[in-house]
Amino acid sequence: MKVTYRHQAEDDLIRQFRYYLVTMDVPKIAIRFRRAVGVTVEALRQHPFKGPHYPLRNPRLQNLRSWPVAGFAAIRIYYIAETGSLRLIRILHEKRDVRRILEKE
Repeated sequence: MKVTYRHQAEDDLIRQFRYYLVTMDVPKIAIRFRRAVGVTVEALRQHPFKGPHYPLRNPRLQNLRSWPVAGFAAIRIYYIAETGSLRLIRILHEKRDVRRILEKE
């Protein structure tokens, strides 16, 4: 199954990594986070429909699902699973206004 990251999802990943690395000054956690995203994406690639649907009014995201990043339960990957592909839409912390952000996608 092919995995693609939308530009926003890549930015989310970098932003969270930099938060741990620079703002919080915890490089070990930054590295663990980056690896955890990789592990989680691989698990989703193997079982793409395991994440529950995340209902939105946005018609482009009607099949959106979410799954927590392994070891970082407050951060979720929002994705769309289709035949042969997994599109990562966003990677967001639960403290953000997730619904508002996703409705604008």
